[in-house]
Amino acid sequence: MDKRLIKDNIYWLGAVDWDRRLFDSLIPLPDGTSYNAYLIQGSDKTVLLDAVDPAMADILLHQLRDVATIDFIVSHHTEQDHSGTIPLLLQRFPQAKVLATAKAKTLLMEHLHLAEDVIVAVADGETLSLGGKTLRFLHTPWVHWPETMVTYLEEDRILFSCDFFGSHIAASDLFVTDQGRVYEAAKRYFGEIMLPFRAIIAKNLDKLSDYAVDMIAPSHGQLYDQPAWILEAYRDWVQHPPHNLVVLPFVSMHGSTRSMVDYLTAALVARNVRVELFNLAVSDIGKLAMALIDAATIVVGTPTVLAGPHPLAAHATFLANALRPKARYLSVIGSYGWGGKTVETLAGMIGNLKVEVLDPVLCKGMPDQEAFAALDRLAEAIAQNHRANGFR
Repeated sequence: MDKRLIKDNIYWLGAVDWDRRLFDSLIPLPDGTSYNAYLIQGSDKTVLLDAVDPAMADILLHQLRDVATIDFIVSHHTEQDHSGTIPLLLQRFPQAKVLATAKAKTLLMEHLHLAEDVIVAVADGETLSLGGKTLRFLHTPWVHWPETMVTYLEEDRILFSCDFFGSHIAASDLFVTDQGRVYEAAKRYFGEIMLPFRAIIAKNLDKLSDYAVDMIAPSHGQLYDQPAWILEAYRDWVQHPPHNLVVLPFVSMHGSTRSMVDYLTAALVARNVRVELFNLAVSDIGKLAMALIDAATIVVGTPTVLAGPHPLAAHATFLANALRPKARYLSVIGSYGWGGKTVETLAGMIGNLKVEVLDPVLCKGMPDQEAFAALDRLAEAIAQNHRANGFR
């Protein structure tokens, strides 16, 4: 695919990766992804914003075949899916300087072994005139690394946001055409990499509110030519209280834990509490991350394996602890064969979560009436807490 015109002298470049199904050897990509770069040609200078994953370098270099000069390469973020092709670009355009934050300068030297003298650190709010087009660099730390920034094109009111507002979608449409599809992909993306930094992201959103934005051009996914809805979605994910939702990741080996999960789910629904189940043996962790954005309560369902939680349940608990969602309550349910320390092990894994731990429900073997009564009590406690907090 050749470069595509966005507006006068502003082009999309990059690669659509239809086949990729895993990112960072961790994150599922059910819809593929794209690596977006942008070329801006002023009357005096030409700039390339970001690059592509090294596996797609040939595509980017082909798109640049008729570009005689690039004066600046802006690196918004050091991760290789955005910056990894910069060394090749510098071979093709040896006169170019790389523009990045001071923190990014150090990281680019460490991760890509770029020479120090080729990188120019730009200050927060600093501008660069290309001749008829003015770039303003805005530092946006922890979106989602400490060195990140975005670029605002003043005359055209375009925000080049890198990972901010991104989504993993492979599509031939340059701009968003299916808002529902992109909303889900952007929310999943936020849950996977932005959720732990939501307090700082809220400050970055406030910072961007000083600028009139007619278009958002991220480095993954489609461009937003009507950006108001994605800005509002981010405010919701970052600032609003959790919803009246229980997220219940679970695994069951012989059916006992599954029986408890199904009973608790019915008990919660009867009390007007919404539930999302994730069978960890088959679930997409991206979907789990997305659900955690809204969860008020997390309940982990696990059998006991070798005196501790099932490894899949431990992994889900580790993930929740790393993502630091807004959840206020947490509990554990499950079955054991002869004993163990499942609850103690999981409790030691949630140090980042500011949650109240509700009484766990564990039973030996198949659940009996006593276990079901305890699950009813847990469901009632959850429902009362949600009502008391006004979660909707």
